[in-house]
Amino acid sequence: MSAESVRQAPEIKPAGLIRRLGAALYDGLLLLALMMIVTALLLPLTGGEAIMVKTFGWWAHAYHLLLVLIIYGFFGLFWTRRGQTLGMAAWRLRLERESGDRITWGDTAKRLAAACLSWALAALGYLWVLVDRDRRTWHDRLTDTRVVVLPKKKL
Repeated sequence: MSAESVRQAPEIKPAGLIRRLGAALYDGLLLLALMMIVTALLLPLTGGEAIMVKTFGWWAHAYHLLLVLIIYGFFGLFWTRRGQTLGMAAWRLRLERESGDRITWGDTAKRLAAACLSWALAALGYLWVLVDRDRRTWHDRLTDTRVVVLPKKKL
């Protein structure tokens, strides 16, 4: 690579908290809509009743598992193929392994579990990005991944 091409290569910057939360909000709304559609499609099977354990027993557990699989599938499809969800694309973010490679389905499962831990502990795992020298969250560190800001495309 010539010195000129190295100078022209865009610098990869780590994503900050505001961008991450913005993308999470977008994706949360998309996921909520998707789960509402799936739930609406199941209502004719329940006679319009809410799917709760006390009324539907183990079927309610199957429904909850379905919702978890929807979340896993949503993030897995986007992260393993493009490295970014729709919310991340809107905020010009990309998820990648530290090597720069895309993550796998196994990485997706680990990252989602670690992200739940980050949220469960009063969102401290997310707020960690404010003090981390590489601007990484707990779930970034636990899964050897990073979220980077993509350069603006020139028109």
